[in-house]
Amino acid sequence: MEPGSRGAAPAGVSVSAVLPAGGSGERLGGATPKQFCAVQGRPLVSYAVRAMERVSWISDIIVVVSPEYIETMKTIIEKYNHRRVTVVEGGITRHRSIFNGLKVFAENGFSSHLLQKPEVVIIHDAVRPFVEEDIISKVVMAAKEHGAAGAIRPLVSTVVASAADGCLDHSLERARYRASEMPQAFLFDIIYEAYQQCTDYDLDYGTECLHLALKYCKTNAKLVEGTADLWKVTYKGDLYAAESIIKENLSQQVCVITNEKETLAQVGFLLPESLKSQIKVEAISVSLSKNDSRLQNIISGQCYNFVYVNEKRCALQETQELVDMLEKSNIPLLCPVVLISVLLDISENNSVSIGMEDLTTIKKFARETKKKNILVYGLLIQYK
Repeated sequence: MEPGSRGAAPAGVSVSAVLPAGGSGERLGGATPKQFCAVQGRPLVSYAVRAMERVSWISDIIVVVSPEYIETMKTIIEKYNHRRVTVVEGGITRHRSIFNGLKVFAENGFSSHLLQKPEVVIIHDAVRPFVEEDIISKVVMAAKEHGAAGAIRPLVSTVVASAADGCLDHSLERARYRASEMPQAFLFDIIYEAYQQCTDYDLDYGTECLHLALKYCKTNAKLVEGTADLWKVTYKGDLYAAESIIKENLSQQVCVITNEKETLAQVGFLLPESLKSQIKVEAISVSLSKNDSRLQNIISGQCYNFVYVNEKRCALQETQELVDMLEKSNIPLLCPVVLISVLLDISENNSVSIGMEDLTTIKKFARETKKKNILVYGLLIQYK
């Protein structure tokens, strides 16, 4: 997975997402459903919600949970500062839960208010935490053109059918088949009509949304080749794998921030150039006081490493503004955030010194931010 990868926003298309999260997690084992199991201290469902939140053109995110976990889900939304999220009570099966999620846009009584019906709706599992905007965009644009679309991946193993006596009956030619993955997307009117026409057997035993669109609306879905990170957390070992991926990605991205002054912007350009062969770098030149949307998107994309290049005389004040921004984002609740404050002395005076009072203030500031799980380091550079 490449954190922060961006796809093209579908022009003029209204989009919302439904995340079924009502499963019991029987295959995982344990009392807690897998979507509520903690990965790096954070519930798995929160990662999936965050993945959708990062996509600015998704208007509403519907999370469908079983009745006994509605309050748990609301607590997660509040704790991790999720936005644009509506919690809906699920049904006894996956299809019934998805149908309930769709009803929020078409029927009164399934949320506190009727939400604006989107042109395209995304359906994505709450236990697939690593979906990126690029594949979401491709699936949505394909659904806009074809009526339905879904991500697929090559089969890893050959599929066989057994006879009544438990012996091999036949096998499928693996090269001809693909594994259906998520996300999937549909023109809302098509998938909603399909669910309205479903039999109880479909709702109770079916699992494939693309098949419903084909069966009831004669809509042949466009299949979009997905990436290797679309896998679903199913077994206990998958939780450990997810944790490993998250830990690895924490060290793979850094955001270099400068303000809009020419000298600082120049340093802000040279630093990413020297780092980009070793790590994924986002470089932006912004004024923190303007609440720049680019910086907000990077933070919401779960970047945990920041280098802030600023002038020595106003360094602490501006660093505090950035710390406040990071704290409000709630990302330090998950993992430590590293902030390296590069203090750039651009004065012509060659004697660089920091008084004891300044040093005491800086140390106190670093101690306080550490309590917030934000680790601040300082670097003083004399620049000519």
